Amino acid sequence: MENSISLYNTLTRKKENFEPLNPPHVGLYVCGPTVYGDAHLGHARPAITFDIVFRYFQHLDYKVRYVRNITDVGHLENDADEGEDKIAKKARLEQLEPMEIVQYYTNRYHKNMEQLNVLPPSIEPHASGHIIEQIDMIKKILTAGYAYEKNGSVYFDVVKYDKDHNYGKLSGRSIEEALENTRTLAGQAEKNNQVDFALWKKASPEHIMRWPSPWSDGFPGWHLECSVMGCKYLGETFDIHGGGMDLIFPHHESEIAQAVAANGKDHVRYWMHNNMITIDGQKMGKSLNNFITLDEFFSGSHQALSQAYSPITIRFFILQAHYRSTVDFSNDALVAAEKGMTRMLTAVETLAALEPSEKSTVDVNALRKKCYKAMSDDFNSPVVIAHLFDGVKMINSIKDGKEQITTADLEVLRKLYNDFVFDILGLRMETKEASGNDEVVDGLMELILDMRKQAKENKDWGTADKIRDGLKSIKIEVKDTREGAVWNTID
Repeated sequence: MENSISLYNTLTRKKENFEPLNPPHVGLYVCGPTVYGDAHLGHARPAITFDIVFRYFQHLDYKVRYVRNITDVGHLENDADEGEDKIAKKARLEQLEPMEIVQYYTNRYHKNMEQLNVLPPSIEPHASGHIIEQIDMIKKILTAGYAYEKNGSVYFDVVKYDKDHNYGKLSGRSIEEALENTRTLAGQAEKNNQVDFALWKKASPEHIMRWPSPWSDGFPGWHLECSVMGCKYLGETFDIHGGGMDLIFPHHESEIAQAVAANGKDHVRYWMHNNMITIDGQKMGKSLNNFITLDEFFSGSHQALSQAYSPITIRFFILQAHYRSTVDFSNDALVAAEKGMTRMLTAVETLAALEPSEKSTVDVNALRKKCYKAMSDDFNSPVVIAHLFDGVKMINSIKDGKEQITTADLEVLRKLYNDFVFDILGLRMETKEASGNDEVVDGLMELILDMRKQAKENKDWGTADKIRDGLKSIKIEVKDTREGAVWNTID
């Protein structure tokens, strides 16, 4: 392994050197989507964040079991054990079976993830496929004395649990604060305390999704699925649990309580949470009319977009900020990301065509160490990208004959960019059909550069300079290389 990896552990609120229980194996669990609508930018961030974690551990030759769940039952409208199941509501409105909704939006989610070059997880379990295991965990919690049954529903006794343990150690909230901030909702009178949460809910007569249990025909609570599936596939204690920062409380807090109550120990060694995405400084939401799906980004069809943005541009945009930092979307920011990514990928193409020299005037190994150090420091992708852009300057200087590089160093540099740009950051070259206008521009530029070449051969330096300066005035830069003149647009 290149470096010891430092992870940000939310429980201790500090960075710690990551030491897997059974090297070189890593267990990674990430909360996946509730599949009742199209994926949006908020879905893209955790997917890309933990794709980087998955990719980097694999790059360092760890054997990684990456579990990302699909929530297809039990997630109610207000996340407070009341209201209608989100998928069941969608099914009722569209007059479809709930699992038709699940399949349709899961397929669309997978398509978007593939477009973003997000690798599929090792295991993608569905909550509805683990009802038996969820019932078994509820039985264990009841036996331990941290749950109670009321009218066919089973609730976790948060107040009792907090007396023996610490409900709030992940979020830093006290039980008093949680009680004060918990809304009193109709239909929750059967709970001992409003802060208690459902492990099992008795289904009302009109509720579509239901399963038999010792307590009633009903369905599991939302928080239970991740505790159950994480422990089933990664063991009662596993390495890393990730998700959005909005899940810290109450979802992940409740997960810890369930695991401790059922198994006598916390199930997670390191917690990682990505921050939110805002749009022009506002939290993304349908009520603000700034809710943009990934398909709308890719097509440019949303009114807030000035153009279409490719999936890899979206990926690069997200990676430009550390996963624990807020990312603010704007058209200007995405356009800048698109230009930066193009510059990076162009340099990779240039790198492939470089010719070695007998000596090196560049320090490739120093660049390599910086990239690994940044990635091993809590997966600091923006610092990695900054170092890679320093390398872009190095590549262009070698191309222009200002620097030199030996065959051995050139091989190291090419491997470095292949590993980091493609294998770890997950970028890829984008291909698109040239439009008629693109072909016209390319043809005109070829003609103009040929005229400039003829002028230089005739020692007509005034005409050659006039062509170069005229192109620069319309933001087209011409560079002379050993292989001939090349052009590109400039800001």
